[in-house]
Amino acid sequence: MIIVSPTLSLDDDEVTESFVKASGPGGQNVNKTSSAVELRFDARRSRSLPDAVAIRLMKLAGSRLTLDGVIVIFSQVHRSQIRNRADALQRLVELIAEAEIAPVRRRKTKISKGAKVRRMEAKGSRSSVKAGRAKPSTD
Repeated sequence: MIIVSPTLSLDDDEVTESFVKASGPGGQNVNKTSSAVELRFDARRSRSLPDAVAIRLMKLAGSRLTLDGVIVIFSQVHRSQIRNRADALQRLVELIAEAEIAPVRRRKTKISKGAKVRRMEAKGSRSSVKAGRAKPSTD
């Protein structure tokens, strides 16, 4: 059980991990151990995620999302497989937690009548100041 938030958790079988040889740090050890982790999570078919969260998650995933709706997270920043695995899982949890927060809808506001009146009076007074700067007419 992978806990994302107090209200949301994922089953372990929803996340698949595969291990490949990393190109990052590790010295000679990097040539003989598979320390990089490729984590896959099927957001489209996940039974743990509500539909709204899954849709937001797929939008947030960006280039990490495949055409099948699978999120792929690759981690090779650490020398050990365990730390790369934890890093990839943490990144997935953070992505899901961010998708869980629903955006606040913008409410339209109306300008008050008093504000409109004050704006028109200010425009009128500014107009008369500028009109006073003009050259007098020769009529």
